[in-house]
Amino acid sequence: MGGDDVRLRAVVGLAQGMAAAHAPRESWRAAAAGACRALGGSFAALSVWERELGRLRVLANVGERARDEEEFPEDEAYPVHQFPEITEFLHERWVGGGGPNAWVETADGPAAGHAEYCHQRVAALRRRGRGCCVVAPIVMHGRAWGELYVARPAGAPVFDRADADFATVLASVVAAGIAQTERLEEARRLAFTDALTGLANRRAVDMRLDEAIERHRAEGVVVSLVVCDLNGLKRVNDTRGHAVGDRLLERFGSVLSLCGAMLPGTLAARLGGDEFCLLAVGPAADEVVRVADELCRRAGELELGEGVACGVASTEDPLGPVRSARRLFRLADAAQYRAKAVRSAKPVVAGREGPDDPVVRLADAPPSAAAERRRFRGRR
Repeated sequence: MGGDDVRLRAVVGLAQGMAAAHAPRESWRAAAAGACRALGGSFAALSVWERELGRLRVLANVGERARDEEEFPEDEAYPVHQFPEITEFLHERWVGGGGPNAWVETADGPAAGHAEYCHQRVAALRRRGRGCCVVAPIVMHGRAWGELYVARPAGAPVFDRADADFATVLASVVAAGIAQTERLEEARRLAFTDALTGLANRRAVDMRLDEAIERHRAEGVVVSLVVCDLNGLKRVNDTRGHAVGDRLLERFGSVLSLCGAMLPGTLAARLGGDEFCLLAVGPAADEVVRVADELCRRAGELELGEGVACGVASTEDPLGPVRSARRLFRLADAAQYRAKAVRSAKPVVAGREGPDDPVVRLADAPPSAAAERRRFRGRR
């Protein structure tokens, strides 16, 4: 009875660890680490079956890793034909009405479960100084999703049938945790993604900009914002229909994403309607202006629309103290408004027209006193 209590606590602990994860990687690590503890292993790995690529890709390695094993490997993957049990052995059991049961293998060959396809795993056990492993398929929505792998070092007690059965239970708990993580990730993605263009949305910009300004205040990191207004969208909608207008938005979104990629770590977003932005944290202001200039050039070459009005504001330029995300946003927005007003084919940069810069004056003026009566967007 005491052993049952220990295993029940282990199952609860694994489930709680995955539930507490805030990102997929944390969930993968929690799954592997929880299973490793529950089964008394020294090493554990979680892998996913990528059907379209015909491979088993390792997501996380925990415990006593070999020199060639990284915690979150970028490219550790194995052709499925080396481990055909994931497609043949498991599938045959399900078709026959059985469940996806775990099995045990040792450095000397198959043990409990008799997986039948063991030569690659046996070779890996020997190469990495491990004595045995238990492999549990992870099944979601009635299909093999991947596997949970737990090993013990050479000389340690070999896993038995009871361990394999317990690993099957753990794999079902892991499957439930991964499904929950994927649902949360999808909800998070939808909450921070513009549905039409696939870019980040205004909510994502607000959050990232708040964090960036905090870093600027604490560490002096350069924060730059490029705000764009896509010219001619209304004309396209009125004369050619909204489907064509949507195509223009999508096409410009691709151009924006391409230009944003020229600045490492830059967020490309659609603020709403015909308004877009790039948020760069770290690159020098001149680099951001260069990319904004390239963006204007590429936008002007689009078959639809009439180019963009583009404004740039960077904490590296003479803007005065930038203590809030709201002020940087107003500066970039005022620069974009000026670019539109003078029909500039290039970006207007806040703070670069001398001590009495009209963009800075416009951004900092009380809304009711601004000659242009510019209405700034949103809560910022």
